[in-house]
Amino acid sequence: MTLEDLSGLTGLSKGYLSKVERSSKLPPFSTLNKIAAALGVEMLTVLSETLEEPRDTRITFVRKSERRSVATEGSLYGYQYETLAHNKPGKSMEPYVIEPAFEEKGLFQHEGEELLYVLEGTHEFTYDGKKYVMNEGDCVYFDSGVPHTGRSLGKKKAKLLAVIYSYERANRGRGVSQ
Repeated sequence: MTLEDLSGLTGLSKGYLSKVERSSKLPPFSTLNKIAAALGVEMLTVLSETLEEPRDTRITFVRKSERRSVATEGSLYGYQYETLAHNKPGKSMEPYVIEPAFEEKGLFQHEGEELLYVLEGTHEFTYDGKKYVMNEGDCVYFDSGVPHTGRSLGKKKAKLLAVIYSYERANRGRGVSQ
């Protein structure tokens, strides 16, 4: 597939896609999601060269030691993502454990819905310009098409459970559009 083909499928410019292709830093989730959806693959496939084939596609069991790091401290937005169900094909939800940076480094906006649950620490969540301080056990569920961001507060990075639901992925192959 050419960059021009991918550009047409994602709505991202060829120049931007070329930068993503050559960069050692990861783009935001929304960009990775658009690229994966356009290619008809799971988001982790875009990031990995090899994946294990699951034995039974109806269920995925992932031990803590089997999680995969999707981004590191050196990533563009300072978030660290750890997959929770990387080898489940055809999923409509992407579950992660996330450790946000201490400073806001980007504004996110992508189709779908998202859930954030604070496992540890304190997280400042900003949604459509309004700030919410979230503590351990707090949860927010929101339309991710609205601009949002967040950052860790305090001396230790917050740890979040994030589940991102994609209408595009859920309706892939079903002839349904949103």
